[in-house]
Amino acid sequence: MHGINRYIIKQILVGFVIVTIGLVSLIWLTQSLNYIDLILDKGIGVDLFLRMTMLLLPNFVVFIMPISLFAVIVFVYNRLISDRELIVMKAAGMSPVQLARPSIITAAVLAVWGYFMCIVYVPQTVKDFREMRWQVQHNASHLFFKEGEFNNITNGLTVFIKKKIDNGILSGIMIHDDRVKDKKVTLIAENGKLVYTDDGPMAVLSKGSRQETSEKGELFSILYFDDYSMEFGALSKSNGNRMRDARERTMKELFTSTEKNSSVLKRDVPKFRVEGHKRLTLPLYCISFALIACVGLLCGNFNRRGQNKQVYITIALMIASQSLSLAIENLAVKNLIFVPLMYINVLAPIGVCLYLLVKYNPNKRKGDVPEDVQAVTDEK
Repeated sequence: MHGINRYIIKQILVGFVIVTIGLVSLIWLTQSLNYIDLILDKGIGVDLFLRMTMLLLPNFVVFIMPISLFAVIVFVYNRLISDRELIVMKAAGMSPVQLARPSIITAAVLAVWGYFMCIVYVPQTVKDFREMRWQVQHNASHLFFKEGEFNNITNGLTVFIKKKIDNGILSGIMIHDDRVKDKKVTLIAENGKLVYTDDGPMAVLSKGSRQETSEKGELFSILYFDDYSMEFGALSKSNGNRMRDARERTMKELFTSTEKNSSVLKRDVPKFRVEGHKRLTLPLYCISFALIACVGLLCGNFNRRGQNKQVYITIALMIASQSLSLAIENLAVKNLIFVPLMYINVLAPIGVCLYLLVKYNPNKRKGDVPEDVQAVTDEK
């Protein structure tokens, strides 16, 4: 009995790892294209881009886990049926509950791991990703100036670099800033250097001029300098504060934050509550989908022509449950009265499937030959 459990668990785990890696890689590839503008517009390096997008992987894994497990369980049991291995196990006296035990054990372990991911690890990675993206969009510390091109740092701020010399020295620098209303500033310098400080990056210019004109060109002033400093961080339109969304908050913040005791907007409070309940229910879908797969493949009779009909019905039930969960989440955000449906949608299939596995008995009388085994015997 233990050998059979290990045999099935091994097949499920191997398939789960392969399917999960494949699906997560595909999702990562498609989602990372949404941030390709950070390379094209902001000029960040490929290594920084990869570090940022890799932080999205844990979030993808948590979402994909139940679906991957379902697909693998359906495949494994369907193959066991096709190879007649499952029929032999039933003939040996194994009940549907015993046959489903490897899947239940695997799903339970993955659910525990899923809780760790949802409650602890994923919020931290989402927070790190959003922090890095915020720095890229609102801080000049990531800037990569291209030679011979007008580099748009932000709206109204353009930097031109003629040439880069060793040791970070920049030659032929022009900086144009027209973000301030009724004033345009142009800095021209023979050379300069980008220096990083605690307050952000700073351009130190040498031997140049600062020209300032009004919007209509009525006033003009010019200042020649030997040394001049400009802080890029001070030129950002951001005020330095960032509103953290629900995905990067802790469980305590999700359930206790209000517009009165924190900086959360009133309209965001329902999103916080729903996100907290989502983290409590999402790992349970590993068990729910695994049991749906087991019932679909183990509680039906053997068919010489294959189990395609049972497989299709099982897949349809899983898709319906997944679609219903997304619909309930959207309803719960609008009205928290629908939050209990999030738990019902995941717990009801677990209860129903366990009942069917326990109560299902293809033999009407004790000692009868199972219909599955009889069908194989007749076939031979």
